Amino acid sequence: MIGKRLSPTLHEIEEVLWEFEANTPDKPNYTDEGFRAGIKIFMSVMLDKMWELQEKENLDLVDRENMADKLGNDIRNIVKTYTDIDTHKVYNKTDD
Repeated sequence: MIGKRLSPTLHEIEEVLWEFEANTPDKPNYTDEGFRAGIKIFMSVMLDKMWELQEKENLDLVDRENMADKLGNDIRNIVKTYTDIDTHKVYNKTDD
């Protein structure tokens, strides 16, 4: 599956980030595309682990949908609160 294929790359990215943060007093300077990609990756891994929890707890479809909606809204709110960026607009090049 895609998670197993991407995990080594994500692990490599994690190692590079740890090294950069340990040795560089500067910020990484992500592009808008890099920021958007980071959010997408975070959402994907969270949804994957949420799915595992839902399976373990044998949740019905309505509860699963509600959890997914809540997660998406929580991530959107965190991003908006700490960056003033609306994740619903990150793919729209005309919005600033």
